Amino acid sequence: MNSSPAPCSRSWSISEDSLRRYVQFASESCIQELLAASDTNRGNDNDGWKVLTLDNGVEISKRRSGSLHTFRSRWVLRSVSPQQFITVANAIDAAKQWDSDLVEARYIKDLEDNLSIIRLRFGDNSKPLFRNREFIVYERRETMEDGTLVVAVASLPKEIAAGLHPKQSNAIRGLLLQSGWVVEKLGDDSCVVTYVVQLDPAGWLPKCFVNRFNTKLVMIIENLQKLAQACPSEAEI
Repeated sequence: MNSSPAPCSRSWSISEDSLRRYVQFASESCIQELLAASDTNRGNDNDGWKVLTLDNGVEISKRRSGSLHTFRSRWVLRSVSPQQFITVANAIDAAKQWDSDLVEARYIKDLEDNLSIIRLRFGDNSKPLFRNREFIVYERRETMEDGTLVVAVASLPKEIAAGLHPKQSNAIRGLLLQSGWVVEKLGDDSCVVTYVVQLDPAGWLPKCFVNRFNTKLVMIIENLQKLAQACPSEAEI
């Protein structure tokens, strides 16, 4: 009696040192893209960004990146310092704003003080874009020479992610192609925050639906602002 071979998926088992070097390289590219997206001096017809809405200090833009768009929101947060906002600008707190049916959010591995690997898993009751999906992402936090704070979050390649954490049989592993925050201090204990996101949920979903839902993801800054305002400022510490 012949039996069919069990299905398998490719996975790469790499050393922690190799993983660290890869994530440092990939996150550096993501950081530079985030900084470029936040540079208001580059706002021209050649940078590819198209403003969708501009109201009450909130700008939402998009840029075509293959079949999926990249979305950007820029907010001026009054009476919120960069340090207050950066305490809630992380992959786990953001995921809670994406979908209240986040089943699991945990750190898999800390590679450095500012460099971590995180697993995000969403359940059956999640929104269609996240239903039964999981993401294995890196998170890197950096302070630039001018004091600008950057948080870069993106998925690991599928083969590396599978080596770190095998995919559950009933889960779809989506890709957070790029995302993150750039937080710049203003002179009145306020800050301007730029958030960029490009998400491929994997599985079958119409691209128009994915792109439409991605526009909602950039609005998470509004919820994160409320969390940040509840954090003590430097003056209160």
